[in-house]
Amino acid sequence: MMTDHKPYTPPKVWTWDAESGGKFASINRPIAGATHDKDRPQGEHPLQLYSLATPNGVKVTVMLEELLAAGHKGAEYDAWLIDINKGDQFSSGFVGVNPNSKIPALFDSDTGLRVFESGAILLYLAEKFGAFLPTDIAGRTETLNWLFWLQGSAPYLGGGFGHFYAYAPEKFEYPINRFAMETKRQLDVLDRQLADHAYIAGDSYTIADMAIAPWYGRLVKGGAYGDAATFLDTASYKNVNRWADAVLARPAYIRGQKVNRTWGEPHEQLPERHAASDFDT
Repeated sequence: MMTDHKPYTPPKVWTWDAESGGKFASINRPIAGATHDKDRPQGEHPLQLYSLATPNGVKVTVMLEELLAAGHKGAEYDAWLIDINKGDQFSSGFVGVNPNSKIPALFDSDTGLRVFESGAILLYLAEKFGAFLPTDIAGRTETLNWLFWLQGSAPYLGGGFGHFYAYAPEKFEYPINRFAMETKRQLDVLDRQLADHAYIAGDSYTIADMAIAPWYGRLVKGGAYGDAATFLDTASYKNVNRWADAVLARPAYIRGQKVNRTWGEPHEQLPERHAASDFDT
């Protein structure tokens, strides 16, 4: 049922109200750049990751753990915690590797390159190590189709549905209905694709699966936005659930989702990761 709210009339010129915006209002602002000086930490490995175990962060740590599991020793990495609730993403050191002040960000001392945006990091690592991205034109194109599909679709899930369903200061019927509809449409897209394929882009596990699983795999298994799985009837997407069960059970996925995590049960958390042995502690 519609609630009785006074219609909103936008002002002629928008101004920022730091007190509005819900749970994450304090870490959002309409300008870019650093708010304070702090050098970024640097560990002993060429690959330095600065991140948090949100879905976008998990994409990259899963990829790094999968590379190591596949025998790519050069994929050893240091993962430094960026606590977005404390504003770490606005430090001068982090802004130096990602001017957009969003996690994750990667610095590769082997090449001297910074890489930001989670999809770009997956592609960079896949090309650097020659793994989890087909080399034939057809397989590569299909994998990138789905990687970019995720990059365009996930904001509707997280910033759209997730925000209004779980995080907004009040629940409003119109945005929840709008983004629930879009999320279910996206789940149907995936379900139809997975009806004829073991993995998202075909018969092989690729960076497309690593990108999509922390978002939609986690959603259908009840790991996102409270009771959203029930609300969206995610159990009805049988093919997505079958795929999610397979991907989320991979040992490298299980390790990767713990990295830069500071919530949940103690055995689910590894705030920083500098060696494989860190998982043992």
